[in-house]
Amino acid sequence: MNRKQLTILLVLAAVLGGAGLMIRQRGQNDWLSSGKNIGQKLLGEFPINDVARIIIRTGSNELSLVRKDGTWRVHERGDYPANFQQISEFLIKAQELKVTQSETVGKSQLPRLALAVGEGTNQPTTVDFKDQAGKSIRSLVLGKKHMKKSAQASPMGEMGEDGWPDGRWVKTGDSDTVAVVSEAFVNIEPKPDQWLNKDFIHVDKIRSIAVSGPATTNAWKLTRQTEAGEWKLADPKPGEQLDNTKTSGLASSLASPSFNDIVVDAKPELLGLDKPSVITIETFDNFTYTLKTGAKTNDTYAVTLTVSAQLAKERTPGKDEKAEDKARLDKEFKEGLKKLQDKLAQEKTFETSTYLVNAWTFESILKDRSALLVEKKDEAKKDEKTPPGEIPITPPGVTLPPK
Repeated sequence: MNRKQLTILLVLAAVLGGAGLMIRQRGQNDWLSSGKNIGQKLLGEFPINDVARIIIRTGSNELSLVRKDGTWRVHERGDYPANFQQISEFLIKAQELKVTQSETVGKSQLPRLALAVGEGTNQPTTVDFKDQAGKSIRSLVLGKKHMKKSAQASPMGEMGEDGWPDGRWVKTGDSDTVAVVSEAFVNIEPKPDQWLNKDFIHVDKIRSIAVSGPATTNAWKLTRQTEAGEWKLADPKPGEQLDNTKTSGLASSLASPSFNDIVVDAKPELLGLDKPSVITIETFDNFTYTLKTGAKTNDTYAVTLTVSAQLAKERTPGKDEKAEDKARLDKEFKEGLKKLQDKLAQEKTFETSTYLVNAWTFESILKDRSALLVEKKDEAKKDEKTPPGEIPITPPGVTLPPK
């Protein structure tokens, strides 16, 4: 190899080495750039106490959660109260969101991450946090869920292709930077029924239950003398006997019910509430609940209700009551009365809405009268045919006709 060839080789080596260094440095700079926001709060200093409206959109579906008079409400359900705990937890999570991965991507890459608003079928969910005046405080675009693949096979012997969500791709504002956060936000959807406050009536200490409906012959009423006593059928007809095994669940049937959704601008004739079944319940606390249920549709009943109570204002002293016991008993009575008054006030707020309640809630109540009774066994047939080869027994005084 002559000197000229050696010089050329050295120059080529220097050029290639420099190019490699530049490529490596560029890659390192890109990595540093993509990770520069890791650990930082995604929404910066987010004043969640100023948020008075949350708009959630996915495609053409939109949900508005509005704070009115200190209460969060679901606009699409006639401003019915929303689940405050659910909203509060969402706001706190949004405020504390930290970036776990950050990348700069072009507009053409957004659909791949489900972050292209208004484009394609894989639409992101956008969340706009606004103040009382309607001005946007922060906005957030929720894209594709970030999946973590399982390192172990499933019990079925197959490995999940996608694993499970351990975060989500997100985007804020018009920035070309996208990020991954550790919250998957799987329940942040524009579905009004999922944001309702599902607290409902609590019926306990039941003294009597009566059911009536369009078919008057199926009406019935059960009563009992004590909370632990057996149910008795009111006004039994001849031959009717109550089957206590079929009434075991009545006492707790409405102890802690819930509902699926609210019907806005309910039309009784479309829900079967123009010819309802009526459930009337009286309790040992002197509460009276009247529930009207419509037709069963999609495993739910449309339900309206009224609540009233006859509460004693004063305590009746017991016979031979000692003076030292009076103050204590008076205090206990007043505390108990206050709880009942608060319960009545709370449950009367449910009178203004029409609810869709899961059908199983009323399975033990909405029964035909005959379904509560002891089943009658069929009497043995008296005139059975005589088996071949046997001589029929002729009752005394009866002459058989000649063959």
